[in-house]
Amino acid sequence: MRFFPAACFLTALLCPPAALAGAQRYEPLSASVRASLSRAIADQAPPRRSFVSPIDAVNWMTEMSLRLGKRMSNPDSRLEFLRTVHYEATRAGLDPQLVLGLIQVESGFKKYAVSSAGARGFMQVMPFWVKLIGRSDDNLFHLRTNLRYGCTILRFYLDIERGDLYRALGRYNGSLGKPGYPNLVRGAWQNHWSYTTGANP
Repeated sequence: MRFFPAACFLTALLCPPAALAGAQRYEPLSASVRASLSRAIADQAPPRRSFVSPIDAVNWMTEMSLRLGKRMSNPDSRLEFLRTVHYEATRAGLDPQLVLGLIQVESGFKKYAVSSAGARGFMQVMPFWVKLIGRSDDNLFHLRTNLRYGCTILRFYLDIERGDLYRALGRYNGSLGKPGYPNLVRGAWQNHWSYTTGANP
């Protein structure tokens, strides 16, 4: 992972841009890539857990629920949200805490958030993705649908950027090459959601 310069990181934290949510930019995709992404978002009900063990599940859910409590007051909704984040992030090969950091920056954990560019939901997914790789009735405000799309898109950007998180986040936000957004996500991830399995967070 690329190291983000400390000066840029501090500047981004102290002087965040007025609008944090951006917009993925439409890029023509080959038929094979479209088919691969379509398969990746194919609707399947997630299992109750995506953890190594039940103890890991309880520890992670308990800790993350405490951290999220002020942003989501309903405990049942909060646990459903966290369970789905963990499953979808793990399914896409992403760190669930990174995804929580991205959601914090993109939507502030608001399910029905809409950016000025039209990006929707927790992970601020642009509607063109539905036409490109989804189904016409996919609802980007639906919890699992939004997280499935968002995690699949971030995984796609990571793959085409060969694991460079800085550039992948820039693509996700439509600000490729600019440090503000990647540094904000990194700051949220490390300062609010960092967690080590089997150790006290």
